[in-house]
Amino acid sequence: MITEIAQIDVKPGMEADFEAGVRQAKPIFMRAKGCKGLALHRSIEKPARYRLMIQWETLENHTVDFRGSDDFKAWRACVGHCFATPPEVEHTNTVLS
Repeated sequence: MITEIAQIDVKPGMEADFEAGVRQAKPIFMRAKGCKGLALHRSIEKPARYRLMIQWETLENHTVDFRGSDDFKAWRACVGHCFATPPEVEHTNTVLS
């Protein structure tokens, strides 16, 4: 299992629009090949900063299957206008739980 962690800074005042966009896009992710779930976290100290955490079966399910799909474009259409800067994305493996 791979966890994608996307740090997303949104434009000031766009927080509610961004959260609504992620809510709208959740079914897009859930139908993607290998997607096992997602969670959106909002920073307390920096309220315009979010971390979107998505579980994938494999790295390629995200980097190849999803990013190469029309659903990726649909996801960006839901939230892209809210981005203050491009998201910073990294992938992790769980080593201890």
